Amino acid sequence: MPTDLLVLSSSNGENLKLAERFASAGQALGMETEVLDLTTLTLPLYNPRTHAEAGVPEAVGPLSRRLDGAPRWVICAPEYNGSLPPVLTSTIAWLSVQGDGFRSLFNGRPIAIATHSGGPGVEVLAVLRIQLAHLGAHVVGRQLTSNRNNPAKDSSIDDIVRRLQAMQPFHT
Repeated sequence: MPTDLLVLSSSNGENLKLAERFASAGQALGMETEVLDLTTLTLPLYNPRTHAEAGVPEAVGPLSRRLDGAPRWVICAPEYNGSLPPVLTSTIAWLSVQGDGFRSLFNGRPIAIATHSGGPGVEVLAVLRIQLAHLGAHVVGRQLTSNRNNPAKDSSIDDIVRRLQAMQPFHT
């Protein structure tokens, strides 16, 4: 059965737990969900020299097809020094150099963003929103910030998943 909602985690800690909660919320709404832990990928850190010398890693093709097969995504990412975690930045960079059509992964795709961070986490969500919008995604207006002192509420996760479910992807 095809995946209705792909939930990406760019850490193997609290954001992976958050991703699993989003997947459970989608399942409760009858969606086929899958969690993709980006820390398990065998992609090297993106480096233009590595790219020029070795080309695009073999793992990028299957990853791209997996992403393309899900009409809606949630991205759970911790804040790293006021920005994106390196594994997420590197993954997007590798996807972007695979060919001229890489933007089709993002164009018109509904994507929700969430974080569990050591602090408020608002910077990572702002940076991620800007990048995804630049790539053509339809980023859900509501986002989720959580941390040790402000845990994610089930009602907030459910609301975001319902918003995603109501959004229809389109491709240009």
